[in-house]
Amino acid sequence: MNTPSETSDASPLARPLRVLYVEDNRINAMLFEEALRPYAQIELEVAEDGQVALSVAREKTPDVLVLDAHLPGMSGFEVLRALRTVPGLQNAPAYMCSADAMPEDVAKAHSEGFTGYWTKPIDIIEVTNILCQLANELLPPSK
Repeated sequence: MNTPSETSDASPLARPLRVLYVEDNRINAMLFEEALRPYAQIELEVAEDGQVALSVAREKTPDVLVLDAHLPGMSGFEVLRALRTVPGLQNAPAYMCSADAMPEDVAKAHSEGFTGYWTKPIDIIEVTNILCQLANELLPPSK
């Protein structure tokens, strides 16, 4: 069975990978939180809309963005454009998370600057593998 590694043989990271998940459905957010809880190398912040996401991102710059496509007030595309104006987030990896899984949805997300597209219900093994890999790539090990 292909399961993500909860710990790594490499040196521990200086700090956890900061992931900002923008999701207005509390149940989806709770499931994501529970799935990531075993991973000490991942720190999750959840925002329920674009305005809260901007506030959270300005307080503690995330390393990775995960955005629902359909949010109140602003779409996931609009939230990404707004987050890209926050210092330090111009090039942060961003993942669209949506039940919309048509090829044109995925193509639009990529053309709008998303690194990847996770369809709901998300494949938590794929997601945790990607986030653990990003933690190792983006953050230096502690000395």
